[in-house]
Amino acid sequence: MSFFKKLRDSIASKTESVTKQFKDGLEKTRKGLVEKVTDLVIRRKKIDEEFYEELEEILIGADVGVNTVMNLIEDLRAEVKKRKIEDAAELQPVLSEKLTDLLRGEQNNELKMNPDGITVILFVGVNGVGKTTTIGKLAHRFKQQGKKVIMAAGDTFRAGAIEQLEVWGQRAGVDVIKQQSGSDPAAVMYDAVQAAKQRGADVLLCDTAGRLQNKSNLMDELNKIYRVIQREIPSAPHEVLMVLDATTGQNALNQAKLFGEKSGVTGLVLTKLDGTAKGGIVVAIRQELDLPVKLVGLGEKIDDLQEFDSEQFVHALFAGLIQEQPAEGAEDENTQS
Repeated sequence: MSFFKKLRDSIASKTESVTKQFKDGLEKTRKGLVEKVTDLVIRRKKIDEEFYEELEEILIGADVGVNTVMNLIEDLRAEVKKRKIEDAAELQPVLSEKLTDLLRGEQNNELKMNPDGITVILFVGVNGVGKTTTIGKLAHRFKQQGKKVIMAAGDTFRAGAIEQLEVWGQRAGVDVIKQQSGSDPAAVMYDAVQAAKQRGADVLLCDTAGRLQNKSNLMDELNKIYRVIQREIPSAPHEVLMVLDATTGQNALNQAKLFGEKSGVTGLVLTKLDGTAKGGIVVAIRQELDLPVKLVGLGEKIDDLQEFDSEQFVHALFAGLIQEQPAEGAEDENTQS
């Protein structure tokens, strides 16, 4: 059975609305990556050195990452020899299969929940990446699942951050614990944990300050927040999610490297994937950081935050080719159009 056929069958069991969100959210990347690959296959037909060079350029242009692209091209060369592939069209399912493997990784990308009480999720990341919006959307998501959620406005330094979280609290129907602007974030966290306990909350979502990652005082602040939370709930925080803006490409990767090493990050959230043609950054991040991508932002609506799913991601990218598959999924018809 062809890879595309297997992928289509696997996606068939998943929620249609989520599949549509991935497709819509990754439209720009699909045009920037897959349509260029398809065009290359139609133009060149033959797999030669120039073909590999052009493919390399397309993948690097989609921010898949230079190291990852080099390894991927080497893998493709090996597959071409092994399978004795001559027609470039036959390489598309092989490429998509390799991308799925690269994205899948070995870690579990589900959010870790506390089985014995309140789940505490801490959000870190520089200003402007969509951190507060992500917290609001995740609050809505948990609320839809029937969970009681509280949000903590721990970003007390950025102008408007507390008010922004309050707006999301109103939209999602969730309480926000806050203090005055400029107050001690650890004190806000203490209040939030007490409120979560008193109100029987299932989930506590904590916003934190997002000034530049190279300022040691920000790391000191985070460590203080950890200590306050752990004193009250020893197993917390259950997740420390770093929020990255996908539209910044390699810059997001550099942020994650600098910030993640120091702040105990357990997973990543990639926002604004719908706003970039460089969605290949997800592949680069999965390969270069030993961290799972847990959530992705695929649009501006309140329910556009989704759990990351490598199959949905690749399916959305190669949607046009997959739709063209005959029912039998014959290997040699993978790229008919």
